[in-house]
Amino acid sequence: MARSAAGRALREEASASDGAESATANDAGEKMVIVKPAANAIRILKFLVEAGGPTRSVTISRSLGLNASTCFNILRTLVLEDVVEFDPVAKTYSVGVGLTTLVGNLLTEGQRVAAATPQMRELADRYNITMTLWKRLGPDKIVLVKSVASPANVRIEMAEGQRLPVLMASTGRIMAPHLGWSRKDLKAAFKALRWQTPLTFEDYWEQVEAAEARGWASDQGYFTKGVQTIAAPVFDRAGDVAFSIVGVMLLGQYEDGQLDEIGAALRDAGRRLTNALT
Repeated sequence: MARSAAGRALREEASASDGAESATANDAGEKMVIVKPAANAIRILKFLVEAGGPTRSVTISRSLGLNASTCFNILRTLVLEDVVEFDPVAKTYSVGVGLTTLVGNLLTEGQRVAAATPQMRELADRYNITMTLWKRLGPDKIVLVKSVASPANVRIEMAEGQRLPVLMASTGRIMAPHLGWSRKDLKAAFKALRWQTPLTFEDYWEQVEAAEARGWASDQGYFTKGVQTIAAPVFDRAGDVAFSIVGVMLLGQYEDGQLDEIGAALRDAGRRLTNALT
């Protein structure tokens, strides 16, 4: 009980002022120095985790009783250290993928996926597309673990939990070279698939090779007529594709040059998510 009381006293002391340091005593009567910016940074991170979504700086400072300028400066520092994400359009802050790297194996997969959501939301808002995150499930399946809907009035929505064959759609094109299957096995698995717009294995494999070269894959209405998807890999520490981050949009929504831009953005996001998700 005494230790808990001391902990409360430390937190109250830390929140009482935004100065650099303060002194108090521990249970043994020894002098302890509290570095308030460090304590306040931890309080801000805890607040963002508990908030569960993007939050403005003024809301954080008022909720925690911090000086607005001090709160802003700490947030900007945390953004520079990649543990907090800043949305320049909405002027909001949320937990960044760098935080998941810090805590590593202490996080559950659900918490890791939640930490990836702000990046997915930013891409969905930037391009007016639905963003999805797929996980490889066993040797021959993928499962949708997160979906962030497009903000557009006309949009495609995806139900989390659905499963697909591992070679299907744009995700299949980035998974295929990393499955460890022979070409004969790949061809046999491909022939068992049902595409709404049929294509040959040779055409499919050309698209696989193109995707591997540029770092992202595209499915232009083959899996589902009228729907375009762009996928980029998220590698695990062994160099295998563990997840894919996928943009889902209407076929013809963007010209080729814009699709290249989206593909590059997803490729970069996949690289940033590698340490966070695996």
